[in-house]
Amino acid sequence: MSYDASDDYFFGHPKLPDLPDGEVLGTTGVVVTGLGMTTPLGGNVHSTWEALLAGESPITVLDEPWARDLPVRLAGRLSQEPTEVLDRVEARRMDRCQQIAMVAARQAWADAGAPEVAPERLAVVIGTGLGGGTTLVDQHDLSLAKGPARVSPFAVTMLMPNGSAAAVSLALDARAGAHAPTSACASGAEAIAMGLAILRAGRADVVVAGGTEACIGRLSMAAFARMGALSGRHEDPQNASRPFDSARDGFVMSEGGGAVVLERTQFAQARGARMYATLAGTGMSSDAHTMTSPSADGQISAIREALRSGGLGPQDIVHVNAHAPGTPVGDRIEAAALLESLGPHALVTATKSITGHLIGGAGAIEAIFTVLSVFTDVIPATRNLDVKDPEVKVDIVTGTQRHIRVTAAISNSFGFGGHNVVLAFTKPA
Repeated sequence: MSYDASDDYFFGHPKLPDLPDGEVLGTTGVVVTGLGMTTPLGGNVHSTWEALLAGESPITVLDEPWARDLPVRLAGRLSQEPTEVLDRVEARRMDRCQQIAMVAARQAWADAGAPEVAPERLAVVIGTGLGGGTTLVDQHDLSLAKGPARVSPFAVTMLMPNGSAAAVSLALDARAGAHAPTSACASGAEAIAMGLAILRAGRADVVVAGGTEACIGRLSMAAFARMGALSGRHEDPQNASRPFDSARDGFVMSEGGGAVVLERTQFAQARGARMYATLAGTGMSSDAHTMTSPSADGQISAIREALRSGGLGPQDIVHVNAHAPGTPVGDRIEAAALLESLGPHALVTATKSITGHLIGGAGAIEAIFTVLSVFTDVIPATRNLDVKDPEVKVDIVTGTQRHIRVTAAISNSFGFGGHNVVLAFTKPA
Protein backbone atom coordinates (compact mmCIF):
# COMPACT_ATOMS: atom_id res chain seq x y z
CA MET A 1 0.00 0.00 0.00
CA SER A 2 1.40 3.41 -0.94
CA TYR A 3 1.02 6.36 1.39
CA ASP A 4 -0.97 9.43 0.44
CA ALA A 5 -0.98 12.50 2.67
CA SER A 6 -4.73 12.74 2.17
CA ASP A 7 -5.30 9.35 3.74
CA ASP A 8 -7.25 9.53 6.98
CA TYR A 9 -5.20 6.79 8.61
CA PHE A 10 -1.80 5.21 8.21
CA PHE A 11 -0.44 2.78 10.80
CA GLY A 12 -3.50 3.64 12.86
CA HIS A 13 -2.73 7.35 13.30
CA PRO A 14 -4.66 10.24 11.74
CA LYS A 15 -2.78 12.35 9.16
CA LEU A 16 0.87 12.04 10.12
CA PRO A 17 2.94 15.18 10.55
CA ASP A 18 5.71 15.92 8.09
CA LEU A 19 8.98 14.15 8.82
CA PRO A 20 11.63 16.35 10.44
CA ASP A 21 14.59 17.47 8.34
CA GLY A 22 12.67 17.05 5.11
CA GLU A 23 13.10 13.29 5.00
CA VAL A 24 11.01 11.25 2.58
CA LEU A 25 8.53 8.76 4.01
CA GLY A 26 9.77 5.19 3.67
CA THR A 27 13.43 6.08 3.10
CA THR A 28 14.40 7.25 6.56
CA GLY A 29 17.73 5.85 7.74
CA VAL A 30 17.51 3.97 11.06
CA VAL A 31 20.40 3.12 13.37
CA VAL A 32 20.87 1.06 16.52
CA THR A 33 22.19 3.23 19.35
CA GLY A 34 21.47 1.21 22.49
CA LEU A 35 21.64 -2.45 23.52
CA GLY A 36 20.33 -4.27 26.57
CA MET A 37 19.76 -7.89 27.56
CA THR A 38 19.55 -10.36 30.38
CA THR A 39 20.12 -14.02 29.52
CA PRO A 40 21.31 -17.34 30.92
CA LEU A 41 24.82 -16.27 29.88
CA GLY A 42 24.88 -12.97 31.74
CA GLY A 43 22.92 -10.14 33.27
CA ASN A 44 23.88 -7.60 30.61
CA VAL A 45 25.19 -7.26 27.07
CA HIS A 46 28.89 -7.34 27.96
CA SER A 47 28.77 -10.46 30.14
CA THR A 48 26.48 -12.28 27.70
CA TRP A 49 28.65 -11.46 24.67
CA GLU A 50 31.85 -12.49 26.43
CA ALA A 51 30.34 -15.81 27.52
CA LEU A 52 28.98 -16.39 24.01
CA LEU A 53 32.38 -15.84 22.42
CA ALA A 54 33.93 -18.17 25.00
CA GLY A 55 31.37 -20.86 24.12
CA GLU A 56 30.18 -21.23 27.70
CA SER A 57 26.95 -23.20 27.91
CA PRO A 58 24.54 -22.32 30.76
CA ILE A 59 22.22 -25.29 30.21
CA THR A 60 21.43 -27.37 33.30
CA VAL A 61 18.99 -30.03 34.48
CA LEU A 62 16.11 -28.64 36.54
CA ASP A 63 16.02 -30.16 40.03
CA GLU A 64 13.06 -28.31 41.56
CA PRO A 65 10.30 -30.54 42.95
CA TRP A 66 7.78 -29.34 40.33
CA ALA A 67 10.07 -30.53 37.52
CA ARG A 68 11.09 -33.97 38.76
CA ASP A 69 8.44 -35.93 36.85
CA LEU A 70 8.69 -33.96 33.60
CA PRO A 71 9.77 -35.90 30.50
CA VAL A 72 12.32 -33.16 29.73
CA ARG A 73 14.07 -31.13 32.43
CA LEU A 74 16.78 -29.27 30.48
CA ALA A 75 16.70 -25.47 30.64
CA GLY A 76 18.70 -22.28 30.55
CA ARG A 77 17.96 -20.20 33.64
CA LEU A 78 18.77 -16.50 33.90
CA SER A 79 22.27 -15.71 35.10
CA GLN A 80 20.95 -12.83 37.21
CA GLU A 81 17.51 -12.58 38.78
CA PRO A 82 15.57 -9.47 37.70
CA THR A 83 14.66 -8.83 41.33
CA GLU A 84 18.33 -8.14 42.00
CA VAL A 85 18.16 -4.95 39.93
CA LEU A 86 14.49 -3.93 40.07
CA ASP A 87 12.74 -2.13 42.91
CA ARG A 88 11.02 -4.67 45.16
CA VAL A 89 7.54 -3.10 44.96
CA GLU A 90 7.85 -2.58 41.21
CA ALA A 91 8.90 -6.18 40.66
CA ARG A 92 5.97 -7.57 42.66
CA ARG A 93 3.53 -5.98 40.23
CA MET A 94 5.12 -7.50 37.12
CA ASP A 95 5.20 -11.00 35.70
CA ARG A 96 8.67 -12.46 35.27
CA CYS A 97 8.60 -11.80 31.52
CA GLN A 98 7.77 -8.14 32.23
CA GLN A 99 10.63 -7.93 34.73
CA ILE A 100 13.00 -9.27 32.08
CA ALA A 101 11.75 -6.75 29.52
CA MET A 102 12.17 -3.89 31.96
CA VAL A 103 15.75 -4.86 32.80
CA ALA A 104 16.70 -5.13 29.12
CA ALA A 105 14.92 -1.91 28.10
CA ARG A 106 16.50 0.16 30.87
CA GLN A 107 19.93 -1.15 29.95
CA ALA A 108 19.38 -0.27 26.30
CA TRP A 109 18.05 3.18 27.19
CA ALA A 110 21.06 3.92 29.39
CA ASP A 111 23.43 2.52 26.78
CA ALA A 112 21.95 4.92 24.21
CA GLY A 113 22.60 7.83 26.57
CA ALA A 114 18.94 8.30 27.56
CA PRO A 115 18.04 10.29 24.43
CA GLU A 116 16.27 13.59 24.97
CA VAL A 117 13.15 13.01 22.91
CA ALA A 118 9.61 14.33 23.26
CA PRO A 119 7.29 11.68 24.73
CA GLU A 120 5.08 11.98 21.65
CA ARG A 121 8.07 11.01 19.47
CA LEU A 122 9.07 7.94 21.51
CA ALA A 123 7.51 4.50 20.90
CA VAL A 124 7.91 1.05 22.46
CA VAL A 125 7.52 -2.36 20.80
CA ILE A 126 8.12 -5.44 22.98
CA GLY A 127 7.19 -8.86 21.62
CA THR A 128 6.56 -12.08 23.48
CA GLY A 129 5.50 -15.57 22.55
CA LEU A 130 3.54 -16.55 25.65
CA GLY A 131 3.38 -13.41 27.79
CA GLY A 132 2.59 -13.70 31.48
CA GLY A 133 2.18 -17.46 31.57
CA THR A 134 3.76 -17.75 35.01
CA THR A 135 1.15 -15.40 36.47
CA LEU A 136 -1.70 -17.18 34.69
CA VAL A 137 -0.75 -20.60 36.08
CA ASP A 138 0.11 -19.32 39.57
CA GLN A 139 -3.10 -17.33 39.94
CA HIS A 140 -5.21 -20.20 38.62
CA ASP A 141 -3.65 -22.54 41.17
CA LEU A 142 -4.19 -19.95 43.91
CA SER A 143 -7.85 -19.52 43.04
CA LEU A 144 -8.40 -23.28 43.25
CA ALA A 145 -6.49 -23.68 46.50
CA LYS A 146 -7.66 -20.61 48.41
CA GLY A 147 -10.60 -19.18 46.50
CA PRO A 148 -11.09 -16.42 43.92
CA ALA A 149 -10.89 -13.70 46.57
CA ARG A 150 -7.17 -14.40 46.86
CA VAL A 151 -6.44 -13.67 43.19
CA SER A 152 -4.13 -10.67 42.83
CA PRO A 153 -5.68 -7.36 41.75
CA PHE A 154 -2.67 -7.04 39.45
CA ALA A 155 -3.25 -10.41 37.77
CA VAL A 156 -4.69 -9.00 34.55
CA THR A 157 -1.93 -6.47 33.95
CA MET A 158 0.67 -9.09 34.83
CA LEU A 159 -0.59 -11.84 32.53
CA MET A 160 -1.66 -9.86 29.44
CA PRO A 161 0.79 -10.27 26.52
CA ASN A 162 1.04 -6.49 26.04
CA GLY A 163 2.06 -6.05 29.67
CA SER A 164 5.79 -5.83 28.91
CA ALA A 165 5.33 -3.15 26.26
CA ALA A 166 2.97 -1.26 28.53
CA ALA A 167 5.33 -1.42 31.51
CA VAL A 168 8.30 -0.17 29.48
CA SER A 169 6.26 2.63 27.90
CA LEU A 170 5.17 3.77 31.36
CA ALA A 171 8.73 3.71 32.66
CA LEU A 172 10.04 5.75 29.70
CA ASP A 173 6.97 8.01 29.27
CA ALA A 174 6.68 6.83 25.66
CA ARG A 175 3.49 8.14 24.03
CA ALA A 176 3.98 7.41 20.32
CA GLY A 177 2.68 3.88 20.79
CA ALA A 178 3.20 0.74 22.86
CA HIS A 179 2.94 -2.35 20.68
CA ALA A 180 3.22 -6.07 21.47
CA PRO A 181 3.63 -8.47 18.53
CA THR A 182 2.98 -12.10 19.47
CA SER A 183 4.47 -14.27 16.73
CA ALA A 184 5.85 -17.18 18.72
CA CYS A 185 9.63 -17.48 18.36
CA ALA A 186 9.72 -14.60 15.86
CA SER A 187 8.14 -12.09 18.27
CA GLY A 188 11.30 -10.28 19.34
CA ALA A 189 12.50 -9.90 15.75
CA GLU A 190 9.08 -8.73 14.60
CA ALA A 191 9.16 -6.06 17.30
CA ILE A 192 12.39 -4.68 15.83
CA ALA A 193 10.94 -4.84 12.32
CA MET A 194 7.91 -2.93 13.55
CA GLY A 195 10.23 -0.36 15.10
CA LEU A 196 11.77 0.26 11.69
CA ALA A 197 8.31 0.69 10.16
CA ILE A 198 7.29 3.17 12.84
CA LEU A 199 10.38 5.31 12.29
CA ARG A 200 10.09 5.22 8.52
CA ALA A 201 6.41 6.14 8.77
CA GLY A 202 7.32 9.28 10.70
CA ARG A 203 5.48 8.30 13.86
CA ALA A 204 8.53 8.64 16.11
CA ASP A 205 12.17 9.67 16.31
CA VAL A 206 13.15 6.90 18.75
CA VAL A 207 11.81 3.39 19.34
CA VAL A 208 12.71 0.93 22.09
CA ALA A 209 12.12 -2.53 20.62
CA GLY A 210 12.79 -6.08 21.75
CA GLY A 211 11.46 -9.36 23.02
CA THR A 212 11.05 -11.22 26.30
CA GLU A 213 10.07 -14.64 27.60
CA ALA A 214 9.90 -16.49 30.90
CA CYS A 215 8.34 -19.87 30.22
CA ILE A 216 10.41 -22.30 32.26
CA GLY A 217 7.52 -23.80 34.19
CA ARG A 218 5.70 -27.07 34.60
CA LEU A 219 2.96 -26.52 32.01
CA SER A 220 5.08 -24.95 29.28
CA MET A 221 7.90 -27.47 29.66
CA ALA A 222 5.44 -30.38 29.57
CA ALA A 223 3.66 -28.95 26.53
CA PHE A 224 6.81 -28.44 24.45
CA ALA A 225 8.08 -31.86 25.50
CA ARG A 226 4.80 -33.54 24.53
CA MET A 227 4.98 -32.12 21.01
CA GLY A 228 8.50 -33.55 20.65
CA ALA A 229 10.27 -30.20 20.29
CA LEU A 230 12.76 -30.52 23.16
CA SER A 231 16.09 -32.30 23.44
CA GLY A 232 16.21 -35.07 26.01
CA ARG A 233 19.99 -35.26 26.61
CA HIS A 234 19.79 -35.16 30.40
CA GLU A 235 23.10 -36.99 30.71
CA ASP A 236 24.93 -34.20 28.84
CA PRO A 237 22.99 -30.93 29.25
CA GLN A 238 25.65 -28.49 28.02
CA ASN A 239 25.90 -30.41 24.75
CA ALA A 240 22.16 -30.90 24.30
CA SER A 241 21.52 -27.99 21.95
CA ARG A 242 23.06 -29.12 18.65
CA PRO A 243 21.96 -27.02 15.65
CA PHE A 244 22.92 -28.51 12.27
CA ASP A 245 24.50 -31.57 13.93
CA SER A 246 23.52 -35.01 12.68
CA ALA A 247 22.60 -36.07 16.22
CA ARG A 248 20.35 -33.09 17.04
CA ASP A 249 17.10 -34.04 18.75
CA GLY A 250 15.35 -30.75 19.58
CA PHE A 251 15.93 -27.44 21.30
CA VAL A 252 16.53 -26.47 24.91
CA MET A 253 14.14 -24.03 26.57
CA SER A 254 15.70 -20.87 28.01
CA GLU A 255 14.47 -17.59 29.44
CA GLY A 256 15.56 -14.01 28.94
CA GLY A 257 15.11 -10.97 26.76
CA GLY A 258 16.77 -8.20 24.84
CA ALA A 259 16.03 -4.66 23.71
CA VAL A 260 17.51 -2.17 21.28
CA VAL A 261 17.14 1.57 20.87
CA LEU A 262 16.40 2.50 17.27
CA GLU A 263 16.66 6.08 16.05
CA ARG A 264 16.29 8.01 12.85
CA THR A 265 19.86 8.44 11.62
CA GLN A 266 19.60 12.23 11.49
CA PHE A 267 18.20 12.36 15.02
CA ALA A 268 21.08 10.19 16.29
CA GLN A 269 23.67 12.23 14.41
CA ALA A 270 22.30 15.50 15.74
CA ARG A 271 22.79 14.39 19.33
CA GLY A 272 26.16 12.76 18.68
CA ALA A 273 25.00 9.26 19.52
CA ARG A 274 27.17 6.17 19.12
CA MET A 275 25.80 4.06 16.27
CA TYR A 276 26.36 0.30 16.50
CA ALA A 277 24.79 -0.53 13.14
CA THR A 278 22.19 0.50 10.60
CA LEU A 279 18.95 -1.46 10.50
CA ALA A 280 18.94 -1.52 6.72
CA GLY A 281 15.91 -3.66 5.99
CA THR A 282 13.45 -6.25 7.20
CA GLY A 283 11.55 -9.11 5.62
CA MET A 284 8.43 -10.83 6.86
CA SER A 285 6.30 -13.64 5.46
CA SER A 286 3.93 -16.35 6.59
CA ASP A 287 4.09 -19.95 5.44
CA ALA A 288 0.36 -20.78 5.50
CA HIS A 289 1.68 -24.35 5.59
CA THR A 290 1.28 -26.06 8.98
CA MET A 291 1.47 -24.94 12.59
CA THR A 292 4.82 -26.55 13.34
CA SER A 293 6.57 -27.56 10.11
CA PRO A 294 8.46 -24.68 8.44
CA SER A 295 8.52 -23.87 4.75
CA ALA A 296 11.69 -23.05 2.82
CA ASP A 297 9.64 -20.91 0.42
CA GLY A 298 8.42 -18.66 3.22
CA GLN A 299 11.90 -18.25 4.62
CA ILE A 300 13.38 -17.49 1.21
CA SER A 301 10.68 -14.86 0.66
CA ALA A 302 11.50 -13.13 3.97
CA ILE A 303 15.25 -13.20 3.32
CA ARG A 304 14.84 -11.72 -0.14
CA GLU A 305 12.50 -9.02 1.15
CA ALA A 306 15.01 -8.06 3.85
CA LEU A 307 17.74 -7.71 1.23
CA ARG A 308 15.52 -5.82 -1.22
CA SER A 309 14.24 -3.37 1.40
CA GLY A 310 17.80 -2.82 2.61
CA GLY A 311 19.25 -2.20 -0.83
CA LEU A 312 21.42 -5.30 -0.52
CA GLY A 313 22.26 -8.24 -2.74
CA PRO A 314 22.99 -11.84 -1.72
CA GLN A 315 26.72 -11.25 -2.24
CA ASP A 316 26.69 -8.41 0.32
CA ILE A 317 25.78 -10.66 3.26
CA VAL A 318 28.93 -11.71 5.12
CA HIS A 319 27.25 -13.33 8.14
CA VAL A 320 23.98 -15.00 9.11
CA ASN A 321 22.80 -15.57 12.66
CA ALA A 322 20.55 -18.51 11.90
CA HIS A 323 17.31 -19.31 13.70
CA ALA A 324 18.58 -22.92 13.93
CA PRO A 325 16.89 -24.23 17.08
CA GLY A 326 18.34 -27.74 16.73
CA THR A 327 15.20 -29.50 15.50
CA PRO A 328 15.72 -32.29 12.95
CA VAL A 329 13.47 -30.76 10.26
CA GLY A 330 13.81 -27.05 10.97
CA ASP A 331 17.58 -26.75 10.69
CA ARG A 332 17.67 -28.63 7.39
CA ILE A 333 14.96 -26.44 5.84
CA GLU A 334 16.64 -23.23 6.98
CA ALA A 335 20.00 -24.34 5.56
CA ALA A 336 18.32 -25.01 2.21
CA ALA A 337 16.63 -21.61 2.30
CA LEU A 338 19.93 -19.86 3.04
CA LEU A 339 21.68 -21.67 0.21
CA GLU A 340 18.92 -20.76 -2.25
CA SER A 341 18.64 -17.10 -1.25
CA LEU A 342 22.28 -16.22 -0.48
CA GLY A 343 24.49 -18.88 -2.03
CA PRO A 344 27.26 -20.74 -0.18
CA HIS A 345 29.53 -17.82 0.79
CA ALA A 346 27.88 -16.41 3.96
CA LEU A 347 29.33 -17.44 7.32
CA VAL A 348 26.55 -18.96 9.41
CA THR A 349 26.40 -19.30 13.17
CA ALA A 350 23.73 -20.79 15.44
CA THR A 351 23.90 -19.07 18.82
CA LYS A 352 21.07 -21.19 20.26
CA SER A 353 23.73 -23.89 20.52
CA ILE A 354 24.97 -21.88 23.51
CA THR A 355 22.03 -19.85 24.80
CA GLY A 356 19.26 -22.37 24.26
CA HIS A 357 15.99 -21.14 22.77
CA LEU A 358 14.54 -18.02 24.40
CA ILE A 359 11.22 -18.30 22.47
CA GLY A 360 9.79 -14.74 22.27
CA GLY A 361 13.07 -13.27 23.44
CA ALA A 362 15.19 -15.17 20.91
CA GLY A 363 14.76 -12.82 17.95
CA ALA A 364 15.79 -9.77 19.95
CA ILE A 365 18.76 -11.48 21.60
CA GLU A 366 20.02 -12.83 18.28
CA ALA A 367 19.49 -9.47 16.59
CA ILE A 368 21.78 -7.95 19.22
CA PHE A 369 24.37 -10.66 18.60
CA THR A 370 24.18 -9.81 14.89
CA VAL A 371 24.58 -6.10 15.60
CA LEU A 372 27.63 -6.85 17.73
CA SER A 373 29.14 -8.95 14.94
CA VAL A 374 28.70 -5.99 12.58
CA PHE A 375 30.09 -3.58 15.19
CA THR A 376 33.09 -5.66 16.32
CA ASP A 377 33.82 -7.74 13.19
CA VAL A 378 33.63 -10.92 15.26
CA ILE A 379 31.39 -13.90 14.48
CA PRO A 380 30.67 -16.30 17.36
CA ALA A 381 31.24 -20.00 16.79
CA THR A 382 28.52 -22.63 16.83
CA ARG A 383 28.86 -25.05 19.73
CA ASN A 384 28.22 -28.81 19.72
CA LEU A 385 28.58 -29.31 15.96
CA ASP A 386 30.50 -32.59 15.96
CA VAL A 387 29.19 -34.21 12.78
CA LYS A 388 27.51 -31.83 10.38
CA ASP A 389 24.27 -33.04 8.80
CA PRO A 390 25.30 -34.00 5.25
CA GLU A 391 22.21 -32.24 3.87
CA VAL A 392 23.35 -28.93 5.38
CA LYS A 393 25.46 -27.27 2.69
CA VAL A 394 26.05 -23.81 4.20
CA ASP A 395 29.35 -22.66 5.74
CA ILE A 396 28.99 -22.86 9.54
CA VAL A 397 31.46 -21.20 11.88
CA THR A 398 32.68 -23.77 14.42
CA GLY A 399 35.56 -24.22 16.84
CA THR A 400 36.55 -20.63 17.59
CA GLN A 401 35.15 -17.22 16.80
CA ARG A 402 35.87 -15.81 13.34
CA HIS A 403 37.47 -12.37 12.89
CA ILE A 404 36.39 -10.88 9.58
CA ARG A 405 35.04 -7.54 8.40
CA VAL A 406 31.26 -7.85 8.68
CA THR A 407 29.82 -5.14 6.45
CA ALA A 408 26.33 -6.67 6.31
CA ALA A 409 24.58 -9.47 8.18
CA ILE A 410 21.12 -10.90 8.66
CA SER A 411 19.38 -12.45 11.64
CA ASN A 412 16.69 -15.09 11.02
CA SER A 413 13.74 -15.74 13.32
CA PHE A 414 11.00 -18.24 12.56
CA GLY A 415 8.05 -19.21 14.74
CA PHE A 416 5.33 -21.83 15.11
CA GLY A 417 2.38 -20.84 12.98
CA GLY A 418 4.61 -20.05 10.02
CA HIS A 419 5.97 -16.66 11.09
CA ASN A 420 9.17 -15.64 9.30
CA VAL A 421 11.12 -12.48 10.17
CA VAL A 422 14.54 -11.51 8.84
CA LEU A 423 16.50 -8.43 9.94
CA ALA A 424 19.34 -6.98 7.85
CA PHE A 425 22.07 -4.90 9.51
CA THR A 426 24.97 -2.99 7.97
CA LYS A 427 27.77 -0.81 9.25
CA PRO A 428 26.63 2.79 9.76
CA ALA A 429 27.30 5.03 6.77
